[in-house]
Amino acid sequence: MDERPNNAPSHCPGTQSEKAGKVSACAGCPNQSLCASGAAGGRDDAEMVRARLSSVKNKIFVLSGKGGVGKSTFTSLLARALARRDPDKNVAILDIDICGPSIPRIMGTLNEQVHQSGSGWCPVYVEDNLCMMSIGYLLTSPEDAVIWRGPKKNNMIKQLLTDVDWGDTLDYLILDTPPGTSDEHLSSTSYLSGIGSKAILVTTPPEIALLDVRKEANFCKRVDLQLAGIVENMALFICPKCTTESAIFPASTGGGAKMADELGVPFLGSIPLDPLLARACDEGKDPYLEMPNSSAIKAVQRIVDQIVGDFER
Repeated sequence: MDERPNNAPSHCPGTQSEKAGKVSACAGCPNQSLCASGAAGGRDDAEMVRARLSSVKNKIFVLSGKGGVGKSTFTSLLARALARRDPDKNVAILDIDICGPSIPRIMGTLNEQVHQSGSGWCPVYVEDNLCMMSIGYLLTSPEDAVIWRGPKKNNMIKQLLTDVDWGDTLDYLILDTPPGTSDEHLSSTSYLSGIGSKAILVTTPPEIALLDVRKEANFCKRVDLQLAGIVENMALFICPKCTTESAIFPASTGGGAKMADELGVPFLGSIPLDPLLARACDEGKDPYLEMPNSSAIKAVQRIVDQIVGDFER
């Protein structure tokens, strides 16, 4: 009987081995501390998460190896667009950026608190069909620093995945992630492997961003997470007065479109840099109400059309 954790590398010693959690092959595995302690809960935890989220129709990771490319902004725009597109569809955001949760501010719910019920944590709602959960709602102050090592992050992500009551039907669960390919990414992808999750990579045009995003694409390949496509954010700056377009971040090596072609994944589109959009997100306002005719909003809507077409085929 194979006692290796789900999605473990071929050189995993297995949970029954005396070397479990103690050899170099175990470094970075979200189940390392459990294996090293002799607990067999790693597999049980993953199965519990999958059972809890098996009824969620579409799981979407928003990823990027680079910080500052607008993952959280895009996550919020994607969630709002999906919820507005069809009021009968239920949409949720799960913010798994443990050390830098941005979703509460972007969604205008910074001072909300999460309540416990008999069926778990009740998420915070901004619309009847749009809710969210973030560690930011569990902190005593938005300025509190979360200074945790990997095992504690892993336990919190497991709790966020298993203890939130999303309701009876959830059509889209969008996971907002931190930069990189570290604890949060390893834990969440391990827990959600095998139940139809996909990833959207967010980049900006310069090569310095593309370099890190390529690493993220390689991470997705290694953990068997399917790429739904690439979004290029901040592609052009559009002056809010004269609507003149300027390439603030030039695509010196071809940008996101060329990278998508190299990786063999769909290029979902580009979103221009709009200061009004940045202000709306910073103030927690709904950009679809504040600036419905913005080129950035129209670009997001075209991207959402492609995403929905891919997921609902």
